[in-house]
Amino acid sequence: MRHDVSLSRFLALFSDILWEPGKHKGSCVSFVLEIEEIMNSHGLSEFNDDLIDFLVKEFRRRNNKNATINRKLSALYKLLRKAERNGVIKRVPAYVRLPEKNGRIRFFTTEEEHRFFNAMRERSEANYRLCVFLIDTGARIGEARGLKWNDVTDTKATFWITKSGRSRTVPLTLRAAKAAAKGKSTAGPFADIEYPKFLYDWNAVKKAVGLDSDKQVVPHILRHTCASRLVQSGIDLRRVQSFLGHQTIQMTLRYAHLATDDLDQCVIALEKYRSKNPREAAFA
Repeated sequence: MRHDVSLSRFLALFSDILWEPGKHKGSCVSFVLEIEEIMNSHGLSEFNDDLIDFLVKEFRRRNNKNATINRKLSALYKLLRKAERNGVIKRVPAYVRLPEKNGRIRFFTTEEEHRFFNAMRERSEANYRLCVFLIDTGARIGEARGLKWNDVTDTKATFWITKSGRSRTVPLTLRAAKAAAKGKSTAGPFADIEYPKFLYDWNAVKKAVGLDSDKQVVPHILRHTCASRLVQSGIDLRRVQSFLGHQTIQMTLRYAHLATDDLDQCVIALEKYRSKNPREAAFA
């Protein structure tokens, strides 16, 4: 592979532009370097459709699930698209996103939230405030920690640092607004909360309330809980998508099965149809 068109070279040129510093950037860079290792070990040098097919087969040979393969190839595509726009390569190869299975989505019940939040508040008032804000806004931790005071009012918050790269503004519940307003840092409502310390406290509280054996009780459960409550309350999926900042409606559709009220309307429609058509067969 020529040095000037290697993935390492592309990372050196564009990674700081494409990804904010942090865990997500680290994962994307790691994915791209893994792909470069595969290309080098198999003598592959062209960024074409055959490369994508080979990568999918190789990742499956390594027992990667479709969701993992999609994340790895998404990082590659973002880098190659930037290289194409800058005239470094002529064409980005085609790729159809692989279908992903919808796993079980874990969210807090009201009782679990009450127990967990009370225990967190006893341990750390700052972390408690962050938890309240996250569960009522559906924000990611990085989005909340990246807020500046100018981004927050008594009624809304604007997230500029997002995973999708697109800013969004969401309205705030009363308790979310209070949680933000009580921040101590001059930089922003939650700027003084360090993620490693937050995660340490999270795991300690998780154990204290008897949830340590549940592997799905991670901080992201707060975002799942927000989405689940919106859908269960009858908010349509397009609004939920905008509220959470999902890039595609497919991501929001993971919560569609929770909209039981909408399905109840189907039964009402079927009963109404049968009442207007008495000759339809019916069981007594």
